[in-house]
Amino acid sequence: MRSKETQQAVAAASSLVSSLGLQVDDAVILNNSNKLTLRLLPCDVLARVAPKHEQNAEFELEVAQRLADVGSPVAALDPRVEPRAYELDGFVVTLWTYYEATGEVSPSDYARALEQFHAGMLKVDVGSPRFTDRVEEALQSLADRDHTPDLAEADRELLSSTLRRMTRAIEERQPAEQLLHGEPHPGNLLNAVGGPVFIDLETCCRGPVEFDLAHAPAEVSDHYPGVDRDLLRACRILMLAIITTWRWDRDDQLPDGRQLAAQWMGEMQAALASTS
Repeated sequence: MRSKETQQAVAAASSLVSSLGLQVDDAVILNNSNKLTLRLLPCDVLARVAPKHEQNAEFELEVAQRLADVGSPVAALDPRVEPRAYELDGFVVTLWTYYEATGEVSPSDYARALEQFHAGMLKVDVGSPRFTDRVEEALQSLADRDHTPDLAEADRELLSSTLRRMTRAIEERQPAEQLLHGEPHPGNLLNAVGGPVFIDLETCCRGPVEFDLAHAPAEVSDHYPGVDRDLLRACRILMLAIITTWRWDRDDQLPDGRQLAAQWMGEMQAALASTS
C-alpha cells in the first residue's frame, strides 16, 4: 500500500479492534504489499488489512477454519473475536493469533509441515483457482505494456515463452493435483513455539504438490516423499517466471522488487540452461 493508504488502513484496523473491546495503543507494521499486516498492541492481535476491492478474505478464512478443523499446521484466527471478515472505511480486516517466531525452520521440519498441510488439504473441499490461472494472469501482465512499462522486450519475450513452455511441460506429465498453499515460501511459514505454522492462505490453488515445493528452499524437497524431480524442476522454473513478472508490474509494492526481479531472472535463466 502507498503511504496515505497505509495510514488509513492502520487507523481502520486499530479503530475496529478497539470497537471489539480489545485495547490498541500501538500498531507495528510487519508486512506491506497487496495487504497490510499489523501487530496491534497491547492486545497482541495480528490484523490483515486490504482495500475492499482487492480482498478475498472470505476465501482465506474458510480455508483456514477448515484446515484447523482437521489439525493442519496453520495459523489460527484470534479466538477472542468472531471469526469473520470485518469492513470499515473501505477496508476489509481479518484478525489472527500473533505467533512469536523462534528462528528458521529446518528443511526436515519444513518438509514435514508441508506434508501435513497437504494431507489436510486433501480433506478440504473448497472451490479454488488452478495454478494455470496464475500463469494466465502473468501472461496478461506481460502482454499489457501499460502494466509492465519498464520491462525490456527481450525479457518480456523470455518470460512469456518460459511461462508457456513450463506449463506445457507440467501438464504433459499429467500429475495428480490437489488443493495447495500456492506460495509456501519461508516468509509464509512461521517457526512458532508449538511448531511450524503456515500463514497467508489467500494464494491457495489446485495443482501438483511439486508446485508448492518449488516455492520452498531446495533442500526441503530432499525430505518430502515421492517427489517427481523433473516435474519439480519445471515447477520451479515456472514459479520463477511468475514471481519475476509480478516484480515488473507497475503497481508492485514489494521492497527491492526490481532487485529481486533481476536475481530471479538470473536464477530462471540458469535453470533453463541446465535443462537444455
